[in-house]
Amino acid sequence: MDDRETFRPVLGEVAALAGQWLDGVRDGAIPPSADVDTVKDALGARLPERGPAAVEVLRRLNAAVSPGLMRMHSPRFHGWVIGGAQPAALGADWLVSAWDQNAALRTVTPGVAAAEELAGDWLLDLLGLPPTAEVGFVTGATMANLVGLVSGRDHVLRRAGWDVRSEGLAGGPRVRLLVGAERHGSVDSAAALAGLGAGKEVAADDQGRLRIDALREALGDGDGPAIVCLQAGNVHSGAFDPLAEAIEVAHAAGAWVHVDGAFGLWAAAAPGLRSLTAGMPAADSWATDAHKTLNVPYDSGVAIVADPEALHASMAQHAAYLASSSGVADASDRVPELSRRARGVPVYAALAQLGRAGVADLVQGLADAATVIAEGLRDLPGARILNDVVYTQVCASFGDDSRTRRIGEALDAGGVALASPSSWHGRAVLRFSVSNWLTDATEAARTVAAVREAVAATESV
Repeated sequence: MDDRETFRPVLGEVAALAGQWLDGVRDGAIPPSADVDTVKDALGARLPERGPAAVEVLRRLNAAVSPGLMRMHSPRFHGWVIGGAQPAALGADWLVSAWDQNAALRTVTPGVAAAEELAGDWLLDLLGLPPTAEVGFVTGATMANLVGLVSGRDHVLRRAGWDVRSEGLAGGPRVRLLVGAERHGSVDSAAALAGLGAGKEVAADDQGRLRIDALREALGDGDGPAIVCLQAGNVHSGAFDPLAEAIEVAHAAGAWVHVDGAFGLWAAAAPGLRSLTAGMPAADSWATDAHKTLNVPYDSGVAIVADPEALHASMAQHAAYLASSSGVADASDRVPELSRRARGVPVYAALAQLGRAGVADLVQGLADAATVIAEGLRDLPGARILNDVVYTQVCASFGDDSRTRRIGEALDAGGVALASPSSWHGRAVLRFSVSNWLTDATEAARTVAAVREAVAATESV
């Protein structure tokens, strides 16, 4: 059979089905209309002896799964911290799947290695990080945090005379991990995987920013190898730790400094927001997620370590059959995986299409839309904005906890906009995260109108 007859009908069908889904990006209802069991029934519970042609499988898959999909790419989806997918990045992601390269070794797959390495260089430039740092592309922010924490763990233990690679953790000096009281849960997950256990909490202020006095006290309460994890972008308030001062204090105590900037690291790319990240380049490692603020498809975590030797010492894999590059780091030297797709290519495509000014406009636009939402919500009966809206997060309450939850349920039922129900500082809140490249002032105003309708609906009950 001609290869064109093998693949092109399938890819043509995929393009048509994906186009149908994306046609509803602005106005389709956000919540799914089918639950897991319903979708399973539609998919077919039994494995067939032999299945139909590939095109028919895709049609059935689309028909069964689509009702169970959340329109997370909607410009009025404000749940969690989830971006959409810009067209150039989406197209690049499809190409990555078609190319089907194991992107571990640059001499084996030089095409995708070149695109990933350029993407890494451009990211360092955009974010104002040291040009000698190295960038690894992982699945998401949790794995990016893991790369930073493991690199830091091994580095501080080597300085203490202990080699984790050969000796393991058991029997070695204990590494003290200091974390802000309002860190994201991905830091805890990464720390557990790194064998660091629960970190010592450092008190935070009313916006979730780590307090310098508390950090000094925590560092002084003990000795030995230490890692300090800071935060660029609190998930509720959007606030940034006082990075410059915190890094100086931590380094004075001999600690490795890691910055969890899953969505906040990108503030450094926008001139109007860059002050939020002042001092950040002096840290030792950083983590972010390009799926969030840059709006490339999953999976696009980015792990950055200032000292390439520290990164390679923790991550590199070696075997006689691997054709590694002489004197130049491979992708597998920077991440925990050997088998990996070329997930950095969509990042390259997004950056190449947007350029420096486009990235700045994107990030600033998200922050501006968050301000529009906050100002609009303030005019609603009983509404109160609980955070200083400095970036892309808006945290609102609507009186008592019960009323706030009812309004959230009514908003969800309306299907026009979605916010995350959460709890912050002991009270129920609705958290609006502005992360989608399509969310402009008009779409932000539509979100406010949807909340107004939800408020009215709860009052009429």
